[in-house]
Amino acid sequence: MPTHEQTTDADRNAEPVDITAAIRTAIVRGDFAPNQRLVEADLSEQFGVSRGGVRAALFALTNEGLVERIQHRGARVRAVPLNEAIEISEVRMAVEGLCAAKAAERVTDEQVAELRGIDEAMRTAVAEGHVLRYSELNKALHGRIIEISGQRTAAEVLRRLRAQNVRHQFQLALVPGRPNVSLAEHHAIIEAICAREPEAAERAARAHLTSVINALRSFPS
Repeated sequence: MPTHEQTTDADRNAEPVDITAAIRTAIVRGDFAPNQRLVEADLSEQFGVSRGGVRAALFALTNEGLVERIQHRGARVRAVPLNEAIEISEVRMAVEGLCAAKAAERVTDEQVAELRGIDEAMRTAVAEGHVLRYSELNKALHGRIIEISGQRTAAEVLRRLRAQNVRHQFQLALVPGRPNVSLAEHHAIIEAICAREPEAAERAARAHLTSVINALRSFPS
């Protein structure tokens, strides 16, 4: 009889976790580095699922642009080059501008209070020098605006784009002085949405992503 530390074939066949989501989260979180090999047997052991489930997940993540398969070498985390990161941000600029405008049309009084609470938390994080906390709040704010917008198709597009760009977003957050710049841009987005001004919200969102693109262009290629 297997111990609690052992994984039986029956356990693996049950696929107790969403392995695609689990590997995706690990990549986005930085647990797997760019160009790191993703070995099916190792992932099967780590997540307690069958190798078939891992294989299917890696194919799905390849389609999402997070994983690449190298002939005769298996799968690895795809390293997104800088020029592609800029292209991704340009697409985000259009889609997130739409979401900000829609959020301004739909936002409730309760959601206004929530967004302003995030704004205040971001100010505190920057004032206290908590860069990682600010980065987390940044991600949460963008996600909440998308949710408020009600744009489900845009949400799926942006989820994939942001996941592919996570390494560059993290590098950007560490640039000296960048959080202060970003803070003012996010504040403008929040204020426009809370004022229920769709055109102003879209302009603010596009201005923020333009700033991101300009910052990325300053990175060494």
